Amino acid sequence: MLALTALKLSHFRSHKLAQMVLDGRPVVLHGPNGAGKTNIIEAVSLFSPGRGLRRASAADMTRRPEALGWKLAGVLETRGSQYEVETWSEDCAARQVRLDGKSISQITLGQIARIVWLIPSMDRLWIEGAEGRRRFLDRIALSFDPNHAEAALAYEKAMRERNRLLKDEVRDAHWYGALEQQMASAGHRIHQGRIEALEHLRRAQNNTETAFPTAELDLIQSEGEMPDSEADLRAALQESRFRDIAAGRALVGPHRSDLFGVYAAKGVPAKDCSTGEQKALLISLILANARALSGLIGTPPILLLDEVAAHLDAARRAALYDEICALGAQAWMTGTEPELFAELGDWAQGLAVTEADGISQVSPA
Repeated sequence: MLALTALKLSHFRSHKLAQMVLDGRPVVLHGPNGAGKTNIIEAVSLFSPGRGLRRASAADMTRRPEALGWKLAGVLETRGSQYEVETWSEDCAARQVRLDGKSISQITLGQIARIVWLIPSMDRLWIEGAEGRRRFLDRIALSFDPNHAEAALAYEKAMRERNRLLKDEVRDAHWYGALEQQMASAGHRIHQGRIEALEHLRRAQNNTETAFPTAELDLIQSEGEMPDSEADLRAALQESRFRDIAAGRALVGPHRSDLFGVYAAKGVPAKDCSTGEQKALLISLILANARALSGLIGTPPILLLDEVAAHLDAARRAALYDEICALGAQAWMTGTEPELFAELGDWAQGLAVTEADGISQVSPA
């Protein structure tokens, strides 16, 4: 089992100082809106690679008005091992990570802690732009392979530099070669990571009975087809230079992909489903991600579910809690009322989050 058994927040968002001792059970954070519940699960999300569930800068996470920087410390237990993890930012600089007192990369952290989440801003995933769906899929791919983040960063860096050449209407092929090789190498890895992530999700959905609807998923391109190999992608970038100069940006590559979903039982595209159905599909995918990871690495990930219970009827809430308990996952859930989690009973650890004089406080429920 993967779980946080201790968590300390210092000058993080609304929390001047908060300490929690945890026992591995699902965690219920309840309290009024604005008390700081989401800030806690955002802190938990930073025990994995990336910018956390809000995708905020390190500067945005520091408590105001002090702006002293922030620090998170926790104890991660997984498969019989225990790790002391610290992550922090000083003077609004990029965050750093330390494991058992030694500095490590975020990719190394991702090999130890797998964390997946569902937050209210994702509810519009199926009806908004493709960028959000790519980010959603990349986060899933990252949960299976922490090196996916490195490929994404390398691709974005090379593409930005190539786009500058395009906007300056540089036509000398010499300037493009190395950048297109970098884009082809990283882009192919990104595409393969996404394809493999979708296959993991398909198997996890097909092999399990669940109360939540199954989604049929496909990776599509906004224009044409995604080249199958690194060499083909490099050739496509070369061939597209003059079109790209006219557009001022790259028109081929994994940044043009989109995630297409269908409510399988009804054959209806996810974008055309009701709000409730879209939410149920998202929950289904997060649970499938957790089941697939459990089978792959031998333990389920930590789940972060912000305000998830408020959008489900009693039957669906009970079904969600049953699946979380069956997985054996430490799920962190937030809600305004403890009654939303009554079906969990003693299966969960309750914490009350309150706010006084601008400072969030956490106490056992």
